[in-house]
Amino acid sequence: TGTISSLQRQMEIQESELRKIRSEKELLQKHLREREVQLQAVSDKFCTLTEEQRQEEIVVMMEEENRNLHQVVTEQESQLAEQGKLISELQGIINQLRAEVVNSRLQFLEQKQVQKEIQSQVEALQHKELQTRVALEQITCKFERYRNKIIQATFNVEGSQDPMGELTDNEVLEAMQKIINERAEFQQMLRSKGSK
Repeated sequence: TGTISSLQRQMEIQESELRKIRSEKELLQKHLREREVQLQAVSDKFCTLTEEQRQEEIVVMMEEENRNLHQVVTEQESQLAEQGKLISELQGIINQLRAEVVNSRLQFLEQKQVQKEIQSQVEALQHKELQTRVALEQITCKFERYRNKIIQATFNVEGSQDPMGELTDNEVLEAMQKIINERAEFQQMLRSKGSK
């Protein structure tokens, strides 16, 4: 967005310079028209002189005016050529800036689309995390029930002592292993005596 604003400001500056040059061009044309008015005034003034004086004065004045007008025209043509060249350059810069603005807007829209896709992925991951938490809680609950059943089965055996305080998983496994070993020994003993 900052790049787009910067490019738009540059474009506005270039367009402002273009308007200024056009204004100067109009001013030069206005000066030329004023010269023409002055020439007409001088021409009207000579109408009151005698024919001979008028002709002489007219020739001198016309030569002088021609020189002045030729110089003015030459200067204006030079200025107009320079201004035309500058206008072309400024127009090229403005076109380039407009293209950059369009590209920047396209990049901004692409980034916005990528951001939207990332946001969608984040929401999907958050949903999956929530499902995983729920599944973990269910598994934990089942595990606790299973563990309690094992503890009850282990310490409800005849001759076993009630546990002192809360048992660790290793203590539960050791107690179960002890019962399994005792039953295996008992079965082995019965087999050795021929009992079914």
